[in-house]
Formats: sequence, structure tokens, C-alpha cells
Amino acid sequence: MLSERVKKIKPSPTLAIDSKAKAMKASGIDVISFGVGEPDFDTPDNIKEAAIKAMKDGFTKYTAVGGIDALKDAIIDKLNKDNGLSYKREEIIVSVGAKHSLYNIAQALYGPGDEVIIPSPYWVSYPDQVLLNDATPVFVKTYEADSFMLKPEALEKYVTKKTKALILNSPSNPTGLTYDKKAIENIAEIALKHNFYVVSDEIYEKLVYDRFEHVSIASLSKEMQAKTIVVNGLSKSHAMTGWRIGYAAGPADIIRAMTNIQSQSTSNPASISQKAAIEALTGPQDFIGMMLEEFDKRRRYLVAGLNSIDGMSCIMPTGAFYAFPNTSKIYGRKFMVKAISSSSDLAIYLLEEAKVALVHGEAFGDDNYIRLSYATSMNDIKRGVERIKEAVGRLEI
Repeated sequence: MLSERVKKIKPSPTLAIDSKAKAMKASGIDVISFGVGEPDFDTPDNIKEAAIKAMKDGFTKYTAVGGIDALKDAIIDKLNKDNGLSYKREEIIVSVGAKHSLYNIAQALYGPGDEVIIPSPYWVSYPDQVLLNDATPVFVKTYEADSFMLKPEALEKYVTKKTKALILNSPSNPTGLTYDKKAIENIAEIALKHNFYVVSDEIYEKLVYDRFEHVSIASLSKEMQAKTIVVNGLSKSHAMTGWRIGYAAGPADIIRAMTNIQSQSTSNPASISQKAAIEALTGPQDFIGMMLEEFDKRRRYLVAGLNSIDGMSCIMPTGAFYAFPNTSKIYGRKFMVKAISSSSDLAIYLLEEAKVALVHGEAFGDDNYIRLSYATSMNDIKRGVERIKEAVGRLEI
């Protein structure tokens, strides 16, 4: 018999869509995938060379559970330079990707009777990680009219004595929107007032557009830093998804607990990946600018294309590499005798009839939307938009 805990959760919808799209491609079907959040750029050569050198040097053994000191120091320097944050080694843990960092936090902080506030739409893993640790996810709806930013009055309404933490994600997956400094300050004020933690997922920090300046909530004050666990990694910023390096920075007692948990699960992140991560953080950073420039072109083209489709509307994302169009006006239209009544119906229709893979909004907590990743080639974006437009045009109103 399976545990009751595992019955509460579902497989990641984003990975499931990507898996199905790859299976269709493997069978010879020309599928265009907007599903997975993975840069289509290769990891920079200098980072790969650092990994090769590590292997040749025999750096292939176990390391300290929470990461080698040289990598922790590189992370400390990064947080200081980019975010104005000061940490010590004992306040840093390196994990097997940012998702692993988030799960370690959930294990260390959440338990029965705890409530964790999650603004909706949300990244798919947040609620399941809360549920896996026998706590209760509390969803607070955000709105397109507010650029999907959590309003302070809405947050206040859902805070209770059981509130243990708020999960804050900016830039956001799935919306591609960002929190400005004023919004961050409002949230910090409430967190300090009610004495709950903020888990600040900043994995898309480097991917922002239109001169937007990312502000980490931990940087607002020493008091707020003491109530924040910052999560970041190299998967998105340096095209290193498969290297599996994420990290967290926070109060020493929480990081110590996370390290103990990690020691009984994965042990250390891959030694070779850690050496590559040092080069990623301390070496040339021009790759990010090149990648961001290309993402910006794709972003503009995709959003314009989606807005040209009857029944869709999409606000311009300011970060990450996702578009999150509103598709609710399409619901009720029919293909043959079957009605499109949800984001899931639409996603299935587009996959089967247009051979375009994307993720339905229901997976992120809002059925009125779908998510498309533009971390794919401009050629695929152009072909994909045309296919979506043609398929939606065939629906009967």
C-alpha cells in the first residue's frame, strides 16, 4: 500500500507535457513544444571546460554535503554584488537544483498544522511540496489587472496564527511578471508584522526586460533577511538545467536543518557540477546578455502573435521566458461536436490537432490561461503561432 502522503500529489504537469511531446517527436510527428522551462542554448564553453578540468584533476569524489567552500564563497560574493546581501558559509547550502532547495526548505520548515501562503497562479511544485510535508497550502488569487502581483490587503486577509511562510516568486513562473520594489516592501511589512517566513524563489532573477531592476525581499532590512530564505540557481541564467545546481541562503539554523535533511537524501550535489558552477558565477557573464537579447526578441514576437489570435489576450511579460495568455474567451467554442470548456481541453486540442505542446493554466491554479515557454527557437515560435492561430480559427463559435 502506498503512503497517504504520496496520494496527495500529482506528477509535474510541465514535465508530463514535455515527455509526451518528446514521445510524439520520437515517433516521427512534427511537434512544436512550448512546454518546458528550459533554455534552448547550450551551456557556455568556459563552464563545460571547468567541468572537464575537474574530471581530469580527479575531482570526482564525495564533497561536503552542503557544497564545497569555494562554491559557497562564489555564491556569497554573487549575493553581495548583485543583491546587497551579506551571508556566511554556514548560511548557504548548495543542492541538486533549486527545486531540491525548495523541497529541503519544506522539509525543514513545514509540518502538520502549518499553513503556507501561495499566490496563484503558482509554479506547479509549490503546493505539492507543502502537501508532502503534511502542511496546508493556502492559495491567494492574484489578477492580471494587477500584473499578477500579490496585493497587501489580499495577503492580510489570509494570514492566520497558523501561517508559517509565504512563497514569493519573482520573476514569476508561469506569468512572466515581476514584483516592483513597492510591492516587495508591502509584503515585507506584513511578514514582519505577523512573524512568518518568506521563501523567495529568485531563479529567474537574471532574466528581466525593459530595464526592470530585480529586488530581493531579503535586501530590504536585516530584520527581513532574518525571515527570508532566498532560493536561486544556475539552470535558467546559465543554461545549466541538467547540471542540477541550486542554492539557498538563510538563517544558519534553517540552513543547518536543510543540510541534515540533504545528508539523508541526496548527500552532496555532483562534485563536477560544483566546479562548473564556480566558473559560472565567477567567470565571464556576457552569455547572459546574449541570451537575454534573444529572449527579448522572442518575447515580443510571441506576445504580438498571441494577441492576434481571436479569443486570446496576453500582457507583455517582464521577466523569465513565459507568456501567459488569457484564453477564457475561447471556451465554449467547438471542434466537431466536442466543446472546448477549459484550459486543459484547449491544450489537448492544440496538441492533437495543431501538434503544439503547451501547459494548461489549471496546472498553475488558474484555468483561464495557458502557459507558453519562449525558450525555443524563433523559427519554432513563428511556426507554432501560425499553427495555434489556424487551429483556433477552425473552432466553431
